[in-house]
Amino acid sequence: MVFVWIGIIVVIATAVVLLVLQQRGQLSGLGERGRLPLEERTVFTLEVGDIVQYMGTDWVVEGQLTYNVGDYAWYEYLLQDGERICWLSVDEDDRVEVALLEPTQQLEMSGEPPKQLTFDGEIYRCVESGVADMTRTGTTLHRTAERCRYFDYEGENNKVLSIEEWDGDIEVTVGELINPRMLTLLPGTGERLYGS
Repeated sequence: MVFVWIGIIVVIATAVVLLVLQQRGQLSGLGERGRLPLEERTVFTLEVGDIVQYMGTDWVVEGQLTYNVGDYAWYEYLLQDGERICWLSVDEDDRVEVALLEPTQQLEMSGEPPKQLTFDGEIYRCVESGVADMTRTGTTLHRTAERCRYFDYEGENNKVLSIEEWDGDIEVTVGELINPRMLTLLPGTGERLYGS
């Protein structure tokens, strides 16, 4: 009879220990709390299907471009919200710089881009230019060449403008530098939402 009572006490004690571990989330495989958390995203680790929340808009990451100049690299993510698209540019030199840029057809470019230009009443000065090798993930619209020429401009009040030449096609984007802390980055499905 003593062994029966010892057996019952051991079973109850084991059940209590398992229940406490499960409630603390320390017991994997049992319930919602035992699941591993999703990997936290940064502006350097965004993937296709992730969500970028900014100023009330939920953008879906549809693709990523990596620009390489020697050992230096920076990123641009194609973001989409319905019919609207933009590029999230992420650059780290002495500090992290993040810009949100939208394509524009309102600036006609022919020939070599100038050192200074005026767009929408704002003066922009070229601060950097060169040729970058490209790698890509997901969709990147017309940016499909292996190399591109780029011209980066800065204006007043954190405004930025970019001119890129892809195998003869010129693309102009305009936007502003933003504080990366204003972005909420959420892991997604790993799949594109808007298709081709």
